[in-house]
Amino acid sequence: MNGDMAASSHRITFGPLVAAIDQGTSSTRFLVFNSKTAELLSHHQVEIKQSFPKEGWVEEDPKEILQSVYECMERTCEKLTQLNIDISNIKAIGVTNQRETTLVWDKETGEPLYNAIVWLDLRTQATVEGLINKTPGRNKNHWKHKTGLPISTYFSAVKLRWLMDNVDEVHEAVVSHRAMFGTVDSWLIWCLTGGKSGGVHCTDVTNASRTMLFNIHTLDWDPELCKYFGIPMEILPKVRSSSEIYGLMKSGALSGIPISGCLGDQSAALVGQMCFQDGQAKNTYGTGCFLLRNTGPKPVMSDHGLLTTVAYKLGRDQPACYALEGSVAICGAVVRWLQDNLGIIESAEELEKLAASVGTSYGCYFVPAFSGLYAPYWEPSARGIICGLTQFTNKRHVAFAALEAVCFQTKEILDAMNQDSGIPLTQLQVDGGMTSNRLLMQLQADILCIPVVKPSMPETTALGVAMAAGAAEGVSVWSLNPEDLSEVTSEMFEPQINPKESEFRYARWKKAVQKSMNWETTEPVANGNGEPSIFSSVPLGLYVMGSLLMLVGAKYLAGQRLS
Repeated sequence: MNGDMAASSHRITFGPLVAAIDQGTSSTRFLVFNSKTAELLSHHQVEIKQSFPKEGWVEEDPKEILQSVYECMERTCEKLTQLNIDISNIKAIGVTNQRETTLVWDKETGEPLYNAIVWLDLRTQATVEGLINKTPGRNKNHWKHKTGLPISTYFSAVKLRWLMDNVDEVHEAVVSHRAMFGTVDSWLIWCLTGGKSGGVHCTDVTNASRTMLFNIHTLDWDPELCKYFGIPMEILPKVRSSSEIYGLMKSGALSGIPISGCLGDQSAALVGQMCFQDGQAKNTYGTGCFLLRNTGPKPVMSDHGLLTTVAYKLGRDQPACYALEGSVAICGAVVRWLQDNLGIIESAEELEKLAASVGTSYGCYFVPAFSGLYAPYWEPSARGIICGLTQFTNKRHVAFAALEAVCFQTKEILDAMNQDSGIPLTQLQVDGGMTSNRLLMQLQADILCIPVVKPSMPETTALGVAMAAGAAEGVSVWSLNPEDLSEVTSEMFEPQINPKESEFRYARWKKAVQKSMNWETTEPVANGNGEPSIFSSVPLGLYVMGSLLMLVGAKYLAGQRLS
């Protein structure tokens, strides 16, 4: 925006402004919206470093996460000042976050006791197996009637159990009543509202519903679940609604402003897409891929591998709304893998150009099961594969196959959702970073055989939590009445290929998915250095053992002939 435009915008009387902290898996953003028009006025983004200490482990530094929030706030306030927008007009702040990611910190020192274990992390596979073995009939869905979730590496309770079992500092802090557990929202709200000097230890119903410790019917922590996982309830945050004043900012340029909205990122996107009616759905393409369908005030249990989750509770006295969710672990993360691990692209934009240059995968299929398979399979032993390769296959075909993989995974969860609801979706509302890839959006429409609708303002996750914060009692600068909601402009991608062609490609994909399964055992066998040996992979172990036996046998037969 140039100086003249900035001056003219200063002459426009802005209504109250609402800010959003959007703390995602790969980046943190701070965004400021006009509460009357839902217009995005300014924002700043900082990348977050992920570390992979061992195979399948994914961690982030809680202090870096917090520092990135402060940096984004400061930079955005500077940008607003340059635009002659008075930051004192910011009346509320909302927090939306990567869900399930697990932190434990010391309430007396304010220090994290370990890195944040990210939702994608697979280290708890053996913990999960042990927990499933404790259930009658070894049933991973044993607690689904209470939680809406299967016992899986994905959810916070098993990560917290691992921390208590394997990190001395965490165990000691729990024993001495100094430990606090939280997902990213709890960590940020506690720190921003004062930390060890009176910080508020809370979470909202949407984040709590992803821990496996929360009863989605009573909307509170469940003593039976906490006992099963061996988690003391005193370390848990207080569960609040998604839209109420939790506390006030205690430092920085925005000191004194209420934090009054909190939603897990996928719930925030559902709100930001205005999916308030039973049956409305959205799909978010971020690090992972998440399709949520609003099921209204009653939780609906899936028969087809989907999760039942709390969608939102927009006020202390408001009813909770629920959603069916299909979760895919690897979506945008496949772009990062192609860039950082294989080096075949230098940017996300290059992936689109590379794939568009061939327009086909030429029979190559990519199943990016880097963290096992999530919905609808819930198969932690799966691993990523690329199959259907020929001498003709090149990096362009692999790039195209990577984009198709995102679309096929979405089709799998959409099919499951249609079967559960009995009412097929007639179009798919989309958002998230990868929706800027126009080839991906067209491929998605072609593979689903329904139109894909993308809003022109892509920051729906941040918008959703800004709406919740602005609508909170005591703030009340954002109306959620249907007649007051801003009209959303959008772009539609229509299917352009024959449905039979789409079905053929999807059938080949399903075949590839089967090939990716049962790849890993749960407990790696360590070699002398304490590292997992090749025999921890059953197929590879059998192959190597078989090869050795053949060599010994061949040597024996050769000796027999010579004698």
